[in-house]
Amino acid sequence: MKSCHAFQNTLGYGAMRVLITGGSGFIGSHYAERLLARGDEVLSIDNFATGRRDNLREHENLLMVEGSIASFELMQSLFRYFKPEVVVHTAASYKDPDAWVNDVEVNVKGTAIACQMAKEAGTKRFVYFQTALCYGVKPLENPITLDHPILPEGSSYAISKTAAEQYIRLSGLDYVSFRLANAYGPRNLSGPLPTFYKRLIQRQECFISDSRRDFIFIDDLVDCALKAADGAGHGVYHISTGGDMAIIELYDATLKALRINDAKKPDIRARNPDDAPSILLDPSRTEQEFGWKARTGLAEGVAKAVEYYQKFGIDQTYTHLSAQHDKKVA
Repeated sequence: MKSCHAFQNTLGYGAMRVLITGGSGFIGSHYAERLLARGDEVLSIDNFATGRRDNLREHENLLMVEGSIASFELMQSLFRYFKPEVVVHTAASYKDPDAWVNDVEVNVKGTAIACQMAKEAGTKRFVYFQTALCYGVKPLENPITLDHPILPEGSSYAISKTAAEQYIRLSGLDYVSFRLANAYGPRNLSGPLPTFYKRLIQRQECFISDSRRDFIFIDDLVDCALKAADGAGHGVYHISTGGDMAIIELYDATLKALRINDAKKPDIRARNPDDAPSILLDPSRTEQEFGWKARTGLAEGVAKAVEYYQKFGIDQTYTHLSAQHDKKVA
């Protein structure tokens, strides 16, 4: 790890200082790479509960710190040293859907600390990533608009992430909170795609729910979210393709990317009574105010994700939902 003093000596002039929580995670690492590529300075904090150490490579303008965002002393020292102009808050507890106390510790307490430290440091913009589960496991409309009631009681993850979003609002910081569709791509370890991959390469049968979801590729997501770091928008937005697809389509794209022609026919199972037939977010406000639209097709995105899995492997996959609400294929 590079020391703070060594890092300070490498800083350029005119670049933006961005502190990323969860910087070695799925979204955080992609975001960090894009910032570094354009010359910004990045401080990443990650406890590596779900982030991978190989997600970020050393860079002269990158400082990686191992630790928890729930540590007041650590966060205070980092903010006072780095004085970030922007905070990109991607860190979250989701590894164990029954770890309620840890969800509160990281997602709620950690966010409250980050907000307080950002205010103290004079941070100009706070970018947050929220889950679409804030609308519940069975939303009341399709597509889901930003006027939909907040109904996060389906999971500890959703409850704690929603509480965090409310603290961000309460803080008075200039913020953008992105409520996300199902993000996928290289480094993703949650949701159906990495599960399909693991089972298919092991020649195991896949189980697929008869439902539709909105899948957003990570590069498209970061394209949009970078605009928030640069000052676009204020308040709550959706990041979504604006279209949903059957889970079987994702499965077929995975088969194609793996060039498997003799897989067992998947077991397509009827939805549970409380499972939504479709979860689709309306991205119209985001498209209008950010001048952004998702561009990556499913086949292209899945192929890039599979290429990553083949190169780096998958040790574990995760779900945000406990057993009674878990709609993830397995």
